[in-house]
Amino acid sequence: MPHPVGIVVGDGVQIGQDVTLFQNVTLGRKRVANEGYPVLHDHVVVYAGAVILGGVTIGAHAVIAANSVVLTDIPAHSTAAGIPARVLSGPS
Repeated sequence: MPHPVGIVVGDGVQIGQDVTLFQNVTLGRKRVANEGYPVLHDHVVVYAGAVILGGVTIGAHAVIAANSVVLTDIPAHSTAAGIPARVLSGPS
């Protein structure tokens, strides 16, 4: 964690190897109901202020842009951005 200030990780979140989380990232559930926690596979990069909520999967080598809100799965080797996040690029 290059800038570990303000990072929130829920107790059920699964994080793979070599994942990079920047400042003010939030990983957790959408609601109190048991909807699941995010799963981040290996080599994921989550930039500052991004929020990843619910039982979503972030594929290996994916990049989540700063201040994005991820509510759906992001495929491996993809870049996602926006509110809500959408895939901007991925493997061809």
